[in-house]
Amino acid sequence: MYFTEATIFSNLNGLTYYASNREDPYITLRDEEDEDEEDILIQSTDNLLLAAKTEDDISHLEIYLYDESQETGEGGHMYVHHDIMLPAFPLCLEWLDFRVGRKSAVQGPGNYVAVGTFDPEIEIWDLDTIDTMYPDAILGAQNSGDKKKKKNAKKSKKPNKEYHTDAVMALAWNKQHRNILASASADTTVKLWDLTTQQCAHSFTHHTDKVQALAWNPLESTALITGSYDKTVAVFDSRAPDARATWRLKADVECLRWDPHDSHCYYVSTDDGMVQYFDARNSGAQPIFRLHAHDKAVSAMDVNSTVQGCIVTGSTEGVVKVWDVKENRPSMVTSRNVKSDLGQVFSITFCPDAPFNLAMAGSAGKVQIWDIATNAGVRRAFEGRSIIVANANTEEKIVAMASDDEPESEEEMDGADIDMNEVAESDYEEESGDDV
Repeated sequence: MYFTEATIFSNLNGLTYYASNREDPYITLRDEEDEDEEDILIQSTDNLLLAAKTEDDISHLEIYLYDESQETGEGGHMYVHHDIMLPAFPLCLEWLDFRVGRKSAVQGPGNYVAVGTFDPEIEIWDLDTIDTMYPDAILGAQNSGDKKKKKNAKKSKKPNKEYHTDAVMALAWNKQHRNILASASADTTVKLWDLTTQQCAHSFTHHTDKVQALAWNPLESTALITGSYDKTVAVFDSRAPDARATWRLKADVECLRWDPHDSHCYYVSTDDGMVQYFDARNSGAQPIFRLHAHDKAVSAMDVNSTVQGCIVTGSTEGVVKVWDVKENRPSMVTSRNVKSDLGQVFSITFCPDAPFNLAMAGSAGKVQIWDIATNAGVRRAFEGRSIIVANANTEEKIVAMASDDEPESEEEMDGADIDMNEVAESDYEEESGDDV
């Protein structure tokens, strides 16, 4: 017996290699790295959802990926794509595409979120960067000299023209003037920030208590609406703020929304369960209609930008309701009790690309997506106003995190089962104000 010398690969010319394991037909078992790479990849059919969460005194921003494709056989699924640690309890989020910080010189739109917290600073994070440790910009950050002076003293809550001195409660990005971000604060001020210089451009002091909500008009790009705990709503041109229209309410403001189908009108919800609809051209006038939507505070509200007359409200009582306000005569279409799943409802938002997909979140720290077009009452109410409703699936669909295995709430009222003639007249009142 004898041995000859030979290399393992004696014929290198015949060796076949592949750029990745996916291309090798002899490797049929995928490793975890390949699966993680697929989870990170965002497809054209995916929707991204932002949610701020605090758990065990740790706050973070979660970026959810929602895949509505039917490939899973479940009619869609959702998971956290990545998250970002936050330094303080978050109060509000606002997406924007104006590039700031290290990518400010890069051409094309970006993918950012501005975050308001109990701290007076506004942080702007790059959503395209995974495992980022620091924000790309901080608006209202005080210089080191100011911080040293106040290190051993109680922080002043007196309003300042250059920065906020208390919690940031609401944010609104101007989609026409993309370098402008508006903020509302517990220090009673409203500020406009120039994202190019990252400095405060204007500071408004027309409110006397915490400013809870604000929004830019979708057509009149310089018109801003603000609402406060001083029980007032103000509408003004940010170029001439002294000429403003004001409405006094009976309760604290919770939410504000311009009507995307009539830019002269707006919706306001309050902590006494009311939703009111005003004409912004008539300062101090009575509402066009007044709706008693919930028994507790209407803490969340949104207006469907695609389907005229479709609005949704959420309350601290843990109930979400869909309303038809066509011809200024509101009627409830359907109601869903989500208290066992979400707790108190803090946020509800229609998806801009899928107008009947409704994202909901609350005090339980969970997020759900409800396809309201699968509800029979919604289909009947809006089928003449949207082709999507006519082609909708008839099986009720609620999508939550894949790890959530709790049963869905059974406490639901279908709009078809409600005789609207039996609804108390006190639920809504139509005013005889000027025609819109």
